Amino acid sequence: MGAEKDRGGRVTRISVIGPGNRPIAIPAYDAAGQGDLMSVQAAAADPTEDRQTVPQRTVPAGARRALFAGLVLLTMAGLVALAAAALAPGGLSGLDLILLVLFGVTLPWTVIGFWNAVIGFLILRLADDPVAAVLPVAARVAPTAPIAGSTAILVCVRNEAPERIVRNLRPLLAGLAETPHADRFHAYVLSDTSDPAIAAAEEAGFAALAAEFVGRIALTYRRRTDNAGFKAGNIAEFCNAWGHLHDFAVTLDADSIMPAEAVLRMVRIVEADPKLGILQGLVIGRPATSAFARLFQYSMRLSMRSYTYGSAWWQADCGPYWGHNAVLRLKPFIAHCELSALPGTGPLGGHVLSHDQIEAVLMRRAGFEVRVLPEETLGFEENPPTLMEFVRRDLRWCQGNMQYWRFLGLPGLKPISRYQLVFAILMFFGSPAWVGLAVLIPLVAALGADGRPAIDPAIGLALFWILLPMWFAPQIATVLAMVTRPRGAEAFGGAAALVPNALLAMTFMQLLVPIMWLAHTLFLVRLALGRGIGWGAQARDDHAVPVGLALRLLWPQTFLGLAVLMLVGATAPAALAYAAVMALGPALAVPLAVLTASPAVGRFMQSAGLCRLPEERDPPLILRVVQAAAALPSAVRPSTSPAPTVLSPPAELPSCSSASAP
Repeated sequence: MGAEKDRGGRVTRISVIGPGNRPIAIPAYDAAGQGDLMSVQAAAADPTEDRQTVPQRTVPAGARRALFAGLVLLTMAGLVALAAAALAPGGLSGLDLILLVLFGVTLPWTVIGFWNAVIGFLILRLADDPVAAVLPVAARVAPTAPIAGSTAILVCVRNEAPERIVRNLRPLLAGLAETPHADRFHAYVLSDTSDPAIAAAEEAGFAALAAEFVGRIALTYRRRTDNAGFKAGNIAEFCNAWGHLHDFAVTLDADSIMPAEAVLRMVRIVEADPKLGILQGLVIGRPATSAFARLFQYSMRLSMRSYTYGSAWWQADCGPYWGHNAVLRLKPFIAHCELSALPGTGPLGGHVLSHDQIEAVLMRRAGFEVRVLPEETLGFEENPPTLMEFVRRDLRWCQGNMQYWRFLGLPGLKPISRYQLVFAILMFFGSPAWVGLAVLIPLVAALGADGRPAIDPAIGLALFWILLPMWFAPQIATVLAMVTRPRGAEAFGGAAALVPNALLAMTFMQLLVPIMWLAHTLFLVRLALGRGIGWGAQARDDHAVPVGLALRLLWPQTFLGLAVLMLVGATAPAALAYAAVMALGPALAVPLAVLTASPAVGRFMQSAGLCRLPEERDPPLILRVVQAAAALPSAVRPSTSPAPTVLSPPAELPSCSSASAP
C-alpha cells in the first residue's frame, strides 16, 4: 500500500494493491480536509481511557435470568407432563417414550420464544421508555453528543452486484458527510469477489464513489484473491491492516441500508459506555415486491419486536451479535475475537462460517458487554425473494451453527454464552425431532384402531391448543401491544389492516416452517456424511421459480406431507385437521414455492396492500433515495477495465440533508 501527498504533506490518495498487483488509487482525505487518515489514531490510547462515562444503575441480571429460567423449565415440565398424560390411555410404550423425548427436544425454542414474547409485551405496554428498560445508557446519550473516536464502516461483499452496493452505501456516506463528525468516519469496502467481471466493476464503481466524496469522507476499496476465513477472515485482514487506526467499526453486509443518524446514535452509545464491546442494532426487512419476502418479513417484523425486547431484558450484557448493522469496539475485538480454523476436514472443520455469535461470546468472555438496541429505525436488509433462496441461506446458517459444538467447552465462557451456543444449535437440531413427531404421531394414533385410543383425545386437543398460540406468541404479543395503545397500529394502517395481515403472515409461516424442518433434517444427514454447502452470492432480485425446479428440490417435503395426511385420513380422520398443521405445508411445498415467487402474485399483493410494512406506506428518506437511484440507468457496469469513472450525484435524487444527524 502506498500513499500520495500534497504540498502540505497530507495524504491525498491511498494506493491499494488489487488482484494482479494493480494499484487502485482511492482518495484518503478526511471529511474536513484537515488531515490524512493514514495517521489518525495510529498510536491511539486505550479507547476506554479519557472518555466521559455514563453511570448506570446496577441491573439485577442474575435475578432476571433466574426468573426466566424458572419460567421456561416449569413450562417445559408442564408440557411434557401433559404430553405423557395424553399418551397414557394404553400405558406408555417404548414408542411413547421416544415421542416424549422428541417432544422435549422441540420445546426449548417454543417455550423460550413464548416467554420472550410475554416479557417483551409487558415492556412495550408498561415501560415509559421500552428502549431504556433494556439498554439504560441509550436514554442518557444526548443526540448531539460529540463523537471523539474514529469509526470504520466495513462493507463486506462477495460476488454481489456492485451497483446495488453503491446505491445502498451512497446515502449513508452523504448523510455522514453533511455532519460535523464526518472526519471521524472512514468507509472500507472489503471484497472477497472471485468473478473477474464483477471485480472490475467493483474497482471502477467504488473508485468513482470515493471520488464523489473526496474531501468530505474517505472510502477505501480492497479485494482479496483468497477468501480464507470467509467473512470473518475478511474482517480479520482489515483489523490487521487498518484496525489500529480506528476505535470502532460499523459492520454492514452487501444488502445493508443504514441511515447516517442510526450510525451516529449507535457510535455515541458505544463511546459513552467503555464497557460496551458490541452494540447490535435491530435490523428490519426492506419493503419487497416478492410475495415470499412480503409474507416472511411481515411475520418477522411482528415477531422480532416483542421477542427482542424480551430476550434483551434477561440476557442483558450477554446479548447476540448478528454480524451486521452493529458497532464493534475494535481494540478488544482485535485482541480477543480472532477465530482460528477448526481442526479436521469436511464441512464442520476449517474456518468458522457463522462467526458472529462466537465473536459475541468471546467479547463477553473478555469482560466487555454485548447488548442490543431494539429500535426499528437503525437499518434495513433484504430478505430472500423465493423459498429456494431462503432454504439455501438457512442451510448455510445450519452448517455454521453446527460448528458451535466445538466451542461449547471453551474455558471462561459465561453461562449465558454457553446457553446461546446451545440454543443456536437447537434452532436446527430441533427440526429432526419435529419430523420424527410428524411421522410417529400418526403411527401411534393408528395403533388405536382396535377401539381403544392410543392418544387421549381431550388431553391431546388441550395440548394442541396450548402449543399453537405459543408458536406464534411473538407475533401475537406485538399485535396486542400495538392495538391496545392509542394509535399504536397506525403505522401498519390501523388495526383493521394489521390484524388480517398478521393472520395471513402467520398462516404462511405455519406452512413454511414444516417445510424447513425436513430441509434441515436432510441437510443434517448430509453434514453427517461429510457434505456441506458452498458460500456463494445470494440471488437478491425477484425471479420466478419453474415448477420443474421446485419439484426436483422439494419432492421429499411433498412426499412426506402427502404420506402423513393420507395415513391420518385412513386411520384417524377426525385428527386430519390437526395433522394438517404439520403436514399441509410440506404437501403444498411445490405450489407454495412457485406461487410466492411469481412476479404476478407479488404485484397483486403490492397493489392490494397485503403485508404492507410501515416503510412501504411512508418510506423514510434513505429508502426513497435508494429507490430513486435504482430507477435510474445503471451507473456501474461490468468491465474488464479498472479505470474509475467519476459519478456526479444525480440531480433528480432526493437530498440526504434532512436524513443527517447533528
